[in-house]
Amino acid sequence: MKKFLILLTFIFISVHVFSQEEVTKDGWNFGALPTITYDTDLGFQYGALVNLYDYGDGSGYPNYNHSLYFEVSRFTKGSANNRFYYDSDRLIKGLQTSVDISYLTDQAYDFYGFNGYDAVVNPGWIDDEAGDYLTRMYYKYDRKMFRFKVDLQGDLGEKLKWAAGINLLNFKIAPVNLDKLNDGKEGTDVLPDVPGLFQKYQDMGIVSAEESDGGFVPTFKAGLVFDTRDNRPNPMKGVWTEAVIVAAPEFLGGESTFAKFSLTHRQYFTLIPNDLSLAYRLAYQTTIAGDVPFYYQSQVITSVMKGASSEGLGGAKSLRGIRRNRIVGDGIFYGNIEARWKFVRFNFINNNFYLGLNGFMDFGKVTKKIELNTNSVPDYFDIDAEGLHLSYGAGLRIVMNQNFIIAVDYGMAADERDGSSGMYIGLNYLF
Repeated sequence: MKKFLILLTFIFISVHVFSQEEVTKDGWNFGALPTITYDTDLGFQYGALVNLYDYGDGSGYPNYNHSLYFEVSRFTKGSANNRFYYDSDRLIKGLQTSVDISYLTDQAYDFYGFNGYDAVVNPGWIDDEAGDYLTRMYYKYDRKMFRFKVDLQGDLGEKLKWAAGINLLNFKIAPVNLDKLNDGKEGTDVLPDVPGLFQKYQDMGIVSAEESDGGFVPTFKAGLVFDTRDNRPNPMKGVWTEAVIVAAPEFLGGESTFAKFSLTHRQYFTLIPNDLSLAYRLAYQTTIAGDVPFYYQSQVITSVMKGASSEGLGGAKSLRGIRRNRIVGDGIFYGNIEARWKFVRFNFINNNFYLGLNGFMDFGKVTKKIELNTNSVPDYFDIDAEGLHLSYGAGLRIVMNQNFIIAVDYGMAADERDGSSGMYIGLNYLF
């Protein structure tokens, strides 16, 4: 992620520099910058990153031969990213190879229950100025996750590819560490020592004792990908469709055996050549066998990771403006529609830049509910209330050499049960 103050610098430059002929890049290009970003759900992020691209002799620009990404960063609300990501179609001849090694920690991971609107969220319980305030940490728990992920794609035809991969995830889960969060606080700033929703779900038997501290989830992936995009970072035309099955065998150390199916379709239309496009994504995933541990249910299955995490629904990478992880179910459907406008292009320090504006609408819902072994309790459940969750908003993109993409999005929830709004500053187009 890029330094937030650079936004102002790029906008100032764009006013003084008019469109110029694009420079063809070759060899290694890199950015080594402080990380200062913002996410409504996570707070301000600070740290450092290095992102390197190898364009070879430049004949394939803007496509790269190798990409290496290193990040060590922290968020003011208690999360941390420690990540290495590699992507190349040259490491193994004929294969697109992606490798991710990450250790992600979150002192206050969002947990609103299961099945969307069926799970009641009481804003007063987390508002320290409300009369029924309990604690700001009521809908949180502590999560640490280690991930080792390898994805491969190979050609079956001109545009059709096979996909395979392995994803080893280890989760460590506990109630929020109030002693740590209260260190140095006084008076009304001290978080009350009351049980949160995570503990309530354990008491009600919804979260089992076996799953309550996390576990190891090894998954294997196999699928097909049809890809006609003209550009991977921000296509102006084409489709990108994938069907994937992910399976977790218990004999490798997981708590249970299960399988999920995911179908994702993305399509891109040129409205004004080189400048204005319309893009949409429709996705569906569901459990087709076995019992999925509750801590894995928030994972969103994709063939390629666009950021440090792929989970939700709700938040920066799925439904912008809706509470992070608000929609969790055994099956989900979601979509995004975006209009993308590249309104300024310029050259600076021998690099190509453009500025883009986005208008978007995001939506999703639970299509298969997680079975709950409990009676309806009005404070916690509104059975059969689930429906379509909707958000909308706008964003800014600052792009260098068509691959470095700083993304700023502001989304608003259409229903107060999903929250109010969210601001997100990070990397890349959503899809």
